[in-house]
Order: sequence, then C-alpha cells, then structure tokens
Amino acid sequence: MTENASRKKRVGVLGGGSWATAIVKMLSNNLDTVHWWMRSEQSADHLRKFGHNPKYIQSIAFDMEQVQVSTNMQEVIDASDILIIAIPSAFLDSAVKQYKPQGLDQKILFSAIKGVIVEYDSIPARYLHKEFRTPYEQIGIIAGPCHAEEVASEKLSYLTLACPNLDIAAEMAELLQCRYIKTSISEDVFGTEISAVLKNVYAVAAGICHGLGYGDNFQSVLIANAIQEIKRFVDAIHEVHRDVKSSAYLGDLLVTGYSPYSRNRTFGTMVGKGYSVKGAMMEMNMVAEGYYAARGIHVMNEKFKVDIPIAEAVYRILYEKISPVIEMRLLADRLS
Repeated sequence: MTENASRKKRVGVLGGGSWATAIVKMLSNNLDTVHWWMRSEQSADHLRKFGHNPKYIQSIAFDMEQVQVSTNMQEVIDASDILIIAIPSAFLDSAVKQYKPQGLDQKILFSAIKGVIVEYDSIPARYLHKEFRTPYEQIGIIAGPCHAEEVASEKLSYLTLACPNLDIAAEMAELLQCRYIKTSISEDVFGTEISAVLKNVYAVAAGICHGLGYGDNFQSVLIANAIQEIKRFVDAIHEVHRDVKSSAYLGDLLVTGYSPYSRNRTFGTMVGKGYSVKGAMMEMNMVAEGYYAARGIHVMNEKFKVDIPIAEAVYRILYEKISPVIEMRLLADRLS
C-alpha cells in the first residue's frame, strides 16, 4: 500500500483519555486531518483554544488546523472511514446508549480498549460485532506494549495491529508507524485482546505484591506464571497457533506489570498497602481496567474452567474482600 493510498482514508478517534490522546498524536504524523470525539465540551474547548488536552498527557501539543475535535459523536463517525475506539471499557456501553451512534456496520473499527465491557462481561471485539453488526473482518485491535506517556515523549515504542483481514491490519499499521513507533500485524484478534485484558489483572497482582512488600525475586516468578496462565486461557477460548513470547503477549504483560506508568500496578499497590478498593479507585484520576477485567475473566472462566490461580486470587481480593496478605500467601504456595 502506498503512502498516498493511506492518506486518503479518513480516520476518527473516539475517546478523550490518555490513550486516545496518544493515538491522535501518532496519527497526526501521517494524516492531514484527524477527527476526534471527546465527551467533555470543556476539554474540547480547551483543546481548540490551546492545542492541549487539559486532563490527560498535557505535554502533547496539537496543530488544531490538523485535528478536528467535536463533542458530536455521530459527526465524527460520519466524517471517518476508520474509527479507533479508545473509550474506557467501563464507560463504553453507557456512551453507546447515550449517543446511539449509527452506521458503524459500514466502518472499519479498531478497538484500543484494554478491558472487558462491564455490562456484558464481553471482550470489546465481540461487543462491537454484536452491538453495531460490524463484521469481524472489519474489526481490529491495537495492542501494546506501549504506554501513552512514552508516546508523548516520543520514546521508541511498538504496537501490534490485529485483524482477521491482514490488509486492514497493514493499513492501520502504516497509519500509526512513525519515527518512534514500530508496528507489526497479526490475525489473532481474540487471543491478542484477551491477553490485553488478562495482563491488566496480572499488573494488579504485581502491584498488590509490591504493596505488601514482596521483592523482585517473587515478582519475577509471579510474571513467569502469569504468561503461562495467559497461554492456557487464550488457548481455551480460541485455539490457534500463537507465540505468547512475542511482544503483543509477553511484552505487553511485562510493561504493564513493571512500569511506574501502569495504572493497574499503581491501583494494586494501593490495595496491597491497605487502601480499600473504593478508596484506591477514588484516589486515581484514571481508570484501572484490571479491576473490571478481574470480574470479567472470572465470569468467562466459569464456562472454560481454566487453571488461572493468579487471576482468581485478584478477583477474590477485589470482589470478595479477602485479605491481600492471606490471598497472596496462599498463592505463593501454588507458584513455581
């Protein structure tokens, strides 16, 4: 595909958070116009006037002749051929119910959502297919390992674009790649997405252990066991050939489990230090997807019954109010 062919595609981003902001920055390197929907009129006005998102990643400066921001979701949808959905999973269904978007069955949709749709305990690709009747061949996933904060500072980062139609995956890869972003493509939409959901749960586990005072030696064992759990679970859900040691799986798990930018690790650390779940969530100004993912994975696993002791330990701590001290002590005896 030529550069000119990619430039003809009209691209819109739905969401006003840190990851949406980083994605708009990446697209701005390759597109003359990026359409951007934000829920908050106040944030949109600030962006139009000053070229910065006032709430997230304020260090990114946008050329507002290039970025077309709107609080009218349908307007952005109608102006776009490809839509990147970066609304946090906890708020996606309520936004859909509120704005009632139309015509998404005719669009190419890429999910940049890193969690489960709370109301249905569903992964985003399945939700987008059922809610909008968009064919799976037109649904893709943007996966890491990649933190928005490092995109903002233009540190070398990697993305995996997964879609059943590899031509569409390659097109999105071309739209996002730039001097500091390298991309690869995959057909494994379900495995990539479920892995992205699970790694947030394991990042919460890593944070809980950190908050309890466990050291690097234990953390390494925890993460080594976590990637084995990911493999068992994604193979049970969708058994195809995949290498979970690649960056879309293991790399994403590592950066989320260890990085100081990881909101899920931060959330877990607060829980480990004695915060209540509600208190930790109120303290943070960003959504910790791992909280919602822990329940979603637990519900999914009632059907598949995969051995995922770390994920189940996180669920019991967050939802059954089991003591983190007791739960992690029991878990430690199961790891090897």
